[in-house]
Amino acid sequence: MTDAALDELRALIARHAQPEQGPLAWMPSLQLGIGFGPTPPCQIVVEPVFSLVAQGAKRVDVGRQRFDYRAGQFLVVSVDLPVDAYVVEATPDKPYLGCGLILRPEAIASLLLEAGSVRRVADDRPGIAVSDLTDDIAGPVLRLLRLLDRPSDIPILAAPVEREILWRLINGPQGAMVRQIGFADSRMSQIGRAVRWLRGHFAETVRVEDLAAIAGMSVTSLHRHFRSVTSITPIQYQKQLRLQTARARLLATRADVAEVGFDVGYDSPSQFSREYRRMFGKPPGQDGADLRDHPPAAAASRVV
Repeated sequence: MTDAALDELRALIARHAQPEQGPLAWMPSLQLGIGFGPTPPCQIVVEPVFSLVAQGAKRVDVGRQRFDYRAGQFLVVSVDLPVDAYVVEATPDKPYLGCGLILRPEAIASLLLEAGSVRRVADDRPGIAVSDLTDDIAGPVLRLLRLLDRPSDIPILAAPVEREILWRLINGPQGAMVRQIGFADSRMSQIGRAVRWLRGHFAETVRVEDLAAIAGMSVTSLHRHFRSVTSITPIQYQKQLRLQTARARLLATRADVAEVGFDVGYDSPSQFSREYRRMFGKPPGQDGADLRDHPPAAAASRVV
């Protein structure tokens, strides 16, 4: 993409992003991020998203895999993933600037049906990848962000511009991954069903046979495809959800550690403490106290 386009992206994001900003009420699928320094890892579950960096650099860890992307690059996530996300390059004078667009399966499916583009693609691929931002994708992103300067235009013009972004992604370097989001019977969508069930029932005991039935797959196929998409096994995925939820609860309250562990699905306080320390580097009680005393300044990391 051209330097002029990247400069305009930076200006628009800097003008409209706020450090603690959530989804924009008038454009809920759009996320903006700004950060004035490197952040600690922020444990989040990210839904399917297209995310670009206009300034600075970002890092996302999924299991043992690491994805770095910086100004002029974008990341696509095609299935809900528990990740560690953090800004690795930013200063007060040159902050991290990024934006993201939530990828809705129904919107992608609608485009594929309308275009007659329903060809299947290989299913054994990761659910996350990084590519260089091209002019044909940057163009509609710029037009979408320009609407923030003219809010009255958003109800009329935002939807067709978002459709163009999706279409460019479908036909771009990560198009195969994006197309799978729209296929209800693709491996990615089947794994997505298993992932959504785990997110809603992470505190429950999970039988892999039941999870495979939810996904509409054999146990062997579930294990193989789940790991190829998420980089971790279903049980590891559930464990990350439990521990991330426990950490958020310890930050927000002064609840008893054993009670928190029980609430997220651990019957054994010692197992909860052991696995928590392995993931976060501190026992849960100490980590919770430290987080409450020094809340992590990781708002920009939540915009993957």
